[in-house]
Amino acid sequence: MRDSTVCRNYAETLLAVAEREKKVERFGALIDAVAGVLAGDPALQGVFMSPRVPKDTKKRLIEQALKRVAPVSFIRFLQAIVQRGRQYLLADIAEEYEQLVDRHLDRVHAVVSTARPVDPKLARAIQKRLAVVFAKDVLPHFRTEPALLGGIVVRVGDRVFDGSLRRKLKLLRNRMLHVPLGGRASAG
Repeated sequence: MRDSTVCRNYAETLLAVAEREKKVERFGALIDAVAGVLAGDPALQGVFMSPRVPKDTKKRLIEQALKRVAPVSFIRFLQAIVQRGRQYLLADIAEEYEQLVDRHLDRVHAVVSTARPVDPKLARAIQKRLAVVFAKDVLPHFRTEPALLGGIVVRVGDRVFDGSLRRKLKLLRNRMLHVPLGGRASAG
């Protein structure tokens, strides 16, 4: 079985448990946080990836670290991953889970780039407009890119909507460079 198939299977299992417990988004936040902590701490990563550290020790560490912050079913899920030696796939499982949840909740992620930081009122207006355009719930991720000069660039998956001043100026420049003097081509 390919790793992507394995990751998808684990993510589907986690989603089924999360749906049963009505904690779909909570489990997403938890698996993302665990994957992030593991990726960001080389010492911790060394412990969990090492074949020299017994699986029972790793499972005990998971329980001790999460018993006050995560449901037992989530802890058991992580322990099952460790038991099968698949902890190296945790970040990929988290990514697959996020995609499944997005489909389940009929939502999309949008990277919204602006020249200046967006205030909360404008952010809500942008989110509402994007929800109308895509006919789905939209989770905007705002980025500031001063090079845009003004306007907005929205990326959703492979689609890019560029309403930036930078793009408009480039279009104007191209038109000006490709129009002969006098506005018409001369018959020479």
